[in-house]
Amino acid sequence: MLIETLQGILGESGFANLQWQNCVMFIISFILIYLAIKKEYEPLLLLPIAFGMLLRNLPMTGLMDVADPWQSSGVLAIMYNGVKSNLFPCLIFMGVGTMTDFGPLIANPISLILGSAAQIGIYFAFTVAIALGFTGRQAAAIGIIGGADGPTAIFTTSQLAPELLAPIAVAAYSYMALIPMIQPPIMKALTTKKERTTVMTSLRKVSKLEKIIFPIVVVLFTALLLPDVAPLLGMLMLGNLFKESGVVNRLSDTAQNALMNIVTIMLGVTVGATADGQTFLAMSTIKIIILGLIAFAIATTAGVLFGKILYAVTGGKINPLIGSAGVSAVPMAARVSQVEGRKYNPTNFLLMHAMGPNVAGVIGSAVAAGVFLILFG
Repeated sequence: MLIETLQGILGESGFANLQWQNCVMFIISFILIYLAIKKEYEPLLLLPIAFGMLLRNLPMTGLMDVADPWQSSGVLAIMYNGVKSNLFPCLIFMGVGTMTDFGPLIANPISLILGSAAQIGIYFAFTVAIALGFTGRQAAAIGIIGGADGPTAIFTTSQLAPELLAPIAVAAYSYMALIPMIQPPIMKALTTKKERTTVMTSLRKVSKLEKIIFPIVVVLFTALLLPDVAPLLGMLMLGNLFKESGVVNRLSDTAQNALMNIVTIMLGVTVGATADGQTFLAMSTIKIIILGLIAFAIATTAGVLFGKILYAVTGGKINPLIGSAGVSAVPMAARVSQVEGRKYNPTNFLLMHAMGPNVAGVIGSAVAAGVFLILFG
């Protein structure tokens, strides 16, 4: 009787139901956990994504099972409703807004050109994805990876191609984490030493009134032009207005700390939990990972090249290195511009100048998402 009982328990255990796909996904999750902890590559999101991936591929747990009534669904499936409804990406954007200073962009509007140029990677990846056989909706979701904006990628993919959410989210956040490795070689290859040592003059002081008016004007214009982008940019600008108004410090503090941390945990774990080995380990995933890297490289290249054009047009007043910050990874991409500039001129301080195209890239990638949602939504 004891032996039969043990056999029955073992037969119903996860060990008896392990598939090779589960084991491969375990290895991938272990690698991502290593990168998050040891290398500190975007750990706030990479760690929960990796652990969510691990949980999803544990056989027989039912964590992502969907049932009717919904209260009987797996706990991660219930949390995943925040992704499907786009609640989590929008709340993340509100938190980002409270931590974003649009002052450098307001002080130097030419930064918009660099931020817009970097979005070329999105449209390039979209075109290549179409050529590789992806549908228009899938290609649009894949293209957003080039913006290096995880919440926007999730927001777009959950509406256009939810079946690709796991590989697109993993690719987007992985490349965001690898910015310090991917961008510097491109920046160095495309610029001369003279260009890299260019010192930029201090930005003008932006008034509080300008900072208050800016988010209101941006959300009015973009939401009227592209209504589908209103949830993302609306929350981004609301968070920024919390910060700049100076009268709701409690709300600003909650949005950028407690709320941001809670949503980050739930978003990361549930996105990772979509990476089921049976569907994740497909040729399409490999194509998406490669396309994402190409898109990100093209975005960086376009930003730097437009920076070189502005360097020439302004008579050497714009350091082309800040063009690489046109991707949406705030503030990591701006920090890379700063670090690379200091390598060639220790007295140089490019961070605030790079923040201009960096925050412009956030707006640009959201606008690109809005265009795709109108075309394919």
